[in-house]
Amino acid sequence: MATTIYRIIRHGLQNIWRQKLVSAATLIIILMSLFVFQGLIISNVATKTALTSIQDKIDISVYFKTTAPEDEILRIKRSLEKLEEVKGVEYISRDEALQIFKERHASDDVINQAVDQLAENPLSASLNIKANDPSKYSIIASYLKNSALETYVDKVSYAQNQVVIDRLAAIIEISREAGLLLTIVFALVAVLVVFNTILLAIYSNKEEIEIMRLVGASNMFIRGPYIVEGILYGIIGAIFSMLITISAVYFASPYIKIFIPNLNLMGYFISNIFTLFFYQMLFGVGIGVISGLIAIRRYLKV
Repeated sequence: MATTIYRIIRHGLQNIWRQKLVSAATLIIILMSLFVFQGLIISNVATKTALTSIQDKIDISVYFKTTAPEDEILRIKRSLEKLEEVKGVEYISRDEALQIFKERHASDDVINQAVDQLAENPLSASLNIKANDPSKYSIIASYLKNSALETYVDKVSYAQNQVVIDRLAAIIEISREAGLLLTIVFALVAVLVVFNTILLAIYSNKEEIEIMRLVGASNMFIRGPYIVEGILYGIIGAIFSMLITISAVYFASPYIKIFIPNLNLMGYFISNIFTLFFYQMLFGVGIGVISGLIAIRRYLKV
């Protein structure tokens, strides 16, 4: 068994060596596919971080009438927190709202004097609501239109923020779909290139294959070198792709941090390097094996 495996691997290496230029071109295509695949993983992390940062700054606010009792407002807060669409609810009392207003306009003497002359706090209590997903704000807004709440609720800010919220939800969905589509396209390109390379190797070794058949070589022994060839393309491509990705991340990380302060791209890459390499290897070897099996099954009738 060990001798058979050794011979299969040796023949696979020989196939690659015999077609140096074709093998080099194949490796470049696989390398590009794997690099894009790795780039999609990293860009997905960057996109999620950026969108999460934006999403955390978006909420809808419920402003209550000044006559609304605090107990009722807190009851509404608890009912909102029970909704599965809601991530969190922050209560801002009338006094806190006035304090925030004063801090925002601390440098404006005219406004400060006007506020000081008021006999009563004109600001209302409010609830700031954050959803688990931007697309869920419409559901929360519908819940707040309940007739039972009209007695206490003065205004809901969803209408003002709806355009921004809907656009954010659309960006998240488009980014997911685009990333998946690009991955599929490049994977198919890589499969076709490796398929053609292995097919070329099969045609160039037709006489050798016929001799192997005549001397009674097993189907596995004939198929083996071409599957090994595909695996080797995937492994070599994954290693080189990882090296290029490390260099690219190292140089790009400081610039990305300027635009996305919450993202330490190099730190993420280093902490997940083995997982990312495993995905690279799995993707690369998968492309090679699938291509080899298709080529053998379709054109090598053994």
